[in-house]
Amino acid sequence: MAAASSVSQSQFTMHLPESSPIFPLPTTMRRSHTMSKFNPYEHLSVSLNPDGSLSRLLHLPAISSAAPGEPVAFKDITLKASTATWFRLFRPTNIPANDGVAARLPIVIYFHHGGWILHTASDAITHRNCADLAAQIPAIAISVNYRLAPESRLPAQYDDAVDALRWVKTQMTDPDGEKWLKDFGDFSRCYLYGVGCGGNIAFFAGLKAAAGLKLEPMKVAGIVMNQPMFGGVQRTKSELQFATDQLLPLPVLDLMWELALPKGMDQDHRYCNPMVGGPHKELIGRLGRCLVIGFGGDPMVDRQQEFVKMLTGCGAQVMAWFDDMGFHNVDLVDHRRAAAVMSLVKEFII
Repeated sequence: MAAASSVSQSQFTMHLPESSPIFPLPTTMRRSHTMSKFNPYEHLSVSLNPDGSLSRLLHLPAISSAAPGEPVAFKDITLKASTATWFRLFRPTNIPANDGVAARLPIVIYFHHGGWILHTASDAITHRNCADLAAQIPAIAISVNYRLAPESRLPAQYDDAVDALRWVKTQMTDPDGEKWLKDFGDFSRCYLYGVGCGGNIAFFAGLKAAAGLKLEPMKVAGIVMNQPMFGGVQRTKSELQFATDQLLPLPVLDLMWELALPKGMDQDHRYCNPMVGGPHKELIGRLGRCLVIGFGGDPMVDRQQEFVKMLTGCGAQVMAWFDDMGFHNVDLVDHRRAAAVMSLVKEFII
């Protein structure tokens, strides 16, 4: 697949050749659910406790130490003790050099998927995605283990993202700052990267940075939003078309927003539907470069394309890539899609 070139304030669609092998869309399984009997808690393997917390019954494989010969090194660092947040810091084991001097690498602050309520930075899929970013771009990657809903509702996750940005700036100015960043990081090339709900976090964190976090001389050079999670009260065509999607049926999306949004707010709150009016739109033109990635089988694809139109209309410089084939998070399970996404992200950052 040819990588797309950066285009300012425009959008385009790229298609895979029809002969390309793809991870099959779960069209048969979509019809297996009866919406009236569907239980989104069972689908997600979670249960709501009387105190409002969530019991997460599905435990995914996690990675806690590097295997011999890995192309990256990593370590876990506390972000903020009072919120019990932390992050996983990655760097290539072999740092590129120019005339014997170690190259300065872009810094990628990464926010994982999970619909606000699931997953951690140590989960194997998230870990490997960040390790690949660090090795292949190459870059210093910071995978933020932000707070989950409903124990911590929005905007807690945006606050955690801001904490990560401020932590990075501190390392730049502190003589005793984190050596991986001080020795190898390029603080003028910091990027926010989010997948799913993480794409939503990256967007709102970018807005907070644009509103005046005083991060200078550190600079947020761009935002990558891979299948960002947005919603709204009025159903879109793609939401209705994929209402019984195997991965993200409509009741599951509704439940995720119900558990994540501030209590009493509906899906037209700006955290869920930034296309609504509000002061946040005045900041979009200050975001700089944005990359938005989507797939045609994602129930949220119409939202994502509407989001691209909003970004360009508000003055952001947007590179948009939508593949007609593929479902939400297909790039996490399909190596061909993963390679395509990595190529796009690498070109955007480099």
